Formats: sequence, structure tokens, C-alpha cells
Amino acid sequence: MKRPVALVTGASAGIGHAFAVELAHRGHDLVLVARRQERLDRICKDLSCRYGIECYRETMDLAQRGAVKDLLGRLDAQNLTVEVLINNAGYGLSGSFLSRRWQQHEDFLQLLLVVVCELTHGVLPGMKERGHGRIIQVSSVAGFLPGTAGHTLYGAVKSALNVFTECLSLECRGSGIHVTSLCPGFTTTEFHDVNGTREMMSKMPGFMWLDANRVAREALDACDQGEVYCIPGLFYRMLLRFLALLPARIRRSFVGSRGSSFRDSSENQVADQGSKEQ
Repeated sequence: MKRPVALVTGASAGIGHAFAVELAHRGHDLVLVARRQERLDRICKDLSCRYGIECYRETMDLAQRGAVKDLLGRLDAQNLTVEVLINNAGYGLSGSFLSRRWQQHEDFLQLLLVVVCELTHGVLPGMKERGHGRIIQVSSVAGFLPGTAGHTLYGAVKSALNVFTECLSLECRGSGIHVTSLCPGFTTTEFHDVNGTREMMSKMPGFMWLDANRVAREALDACDQGEVYCIPGLFYRMLLRFLALLPARIRRSFVGSRGSSFRDSSENQVADQGSKEQ
């Protein structure tokens, strides 16, 4: 029997790599997208040998305009129909809003929001036609929290992804397509090494950190069960319930006063155009 195909963006490390491993374990052929060709080559070879699946790699920077159209064209050319889409590619911009050039913010919005919507729009018609599909948008618990100084657009984008997922889930109700927003808290990946906040983040207590493999497993299970949200970790589920009980003004004050412990709001951040984890 033909194996279902799963497309994973940002698959060369972290949660994206964890999704690739778990999907291969569950018997999916894979299309892995990232910028780092050597890593993708190693991952594809490893997963193909371990699980006997087909693994296709697409080396590209999805933040480039036209990249999604190019990717969809390559899939069509290879007759690959995507039954599972994991929109995972992303990164963070540390520092305050004005510490970064506008081009960096625009690239950030392009990858974390526009690409997610465009890629979802590209694969959804095929899912509708077949009457089956799974879409996971990798959001963040930050999408539920009040704003903090620093990483200015991150929470805003994740909040938008959460609402987008809710809307899409309603539109797909009864179609055989499940759409889930994965909202992890701090997860052990390269994310904080890439955006230059590893030293700061290393001060966070161990119970706040999640394992990427567990996150991927829980997200896939939640999506199969038709859950709109997957929030891994008891700590984060309890935190959100606690915050929901507070009046909005107190909630904003509580989160804002503690934001400096994990958000760098410095105006002097070096604007490193290469600091993307995809």
C-alpha cells in the first residue's frame, strides 16, 4: 500500500526533526524542508534506513518570496500528495522592536505567518478532495500570554496562528481534516542558541523545559483526536488556567514584570540577518 506523505518545514533540528522521526516511526513518507542541506541529507538517510520509508529533502529558505509556490510545484512534479502538513519553520528575534531593521521584521512575518497561511492554502484543496488530512501549526504558549517587552512580534504572530487554526478547524468540520495548534512552552532545541538568548534561558528552572520528541508525539495524537489545541506539559496548562482567573490588568502586570527573565528587550541587539532556525 502507498504510504501517506507528511511535509515538515524547519525539519533540520528541534521540534521539526522530532516530528520527522515520529512520523517516520508511524509509517509516513516524508518531505523535509529546511535551509541546511547537509543536515537534511543525514536525516533523510537515517530515517530511510531505520524505518524503510521514502524521504525527500527540499533545501530552500521559505522566507524568500515565491518559495512556497516553488515548493508546491516540486511536489506536483513528483506526484506527492501531502496528507500531513507540519508548519514548523521559525525563529525568534530578540531585542526590542526598534533594535531591529524593518527588513528583519518583514522576513520574520513572512516566514512565521505568511508562509504558514500560503502553504496551508496550497495543500488544503487536495485534502478536501480526498476527504482526509492533518495540519499542525506550531504556535506557542506565548500566543495566549499578555505582551512583554522584547521579542515584540513573536507573541502577536503566535496569537494570530491560534485564531487562524480555530477558524480553519471550524471550516474543516466534518470534512475528515483536523487542524491543530501546537502551543509548547520552553522546549529543548537550538532555538535559543540561534537567537542569542541561551545564556539567559539557562537560568530557567528545569521543570519549565519540555522534550521535543514528547511534544511532537503529543501534537500528532491530539491532531488525530481532532483537538484544536495541544498544550504539552502540566506546568503550562496550569499556568494558563491560573492566568485566566486574573483580571486582565493584573494579568498583564504579572506577565510583564517577569518578562525580563526570558525576553531580551535591549535596544543594542546585533541585527544578525542569518540568525534563522529553519
